[in-house]
Amino acid sequence: MNGLYKCECIYGPDATAGWDDVDQVEPATLSWMHWFNQDRPHSHCDDTPPAEFETAFYAAQPTDLAEVGNP
Repeated sequence: MNGLYKCECIYGPDATAGWDDVDQVEPATLSWMHWFNQDRPHSHCDDTPPAEFETAFYAAQPTDLAEVGNP
């Protein structure tokens, strides 16, 4: 995770001019983390974004499960 962050965010195309201080790095980090967790295609999820995969997974779950232990 740290390697991807450094390669894609800290030293990536958005950092070509360099970072002056933490006030520039912090919003870039938040934006990258949002993209990484929500929007990036992931090979384990058949190249769908993780958020989309999770939504589809829960939508496919049955909603009328009988309660355990109640007659």
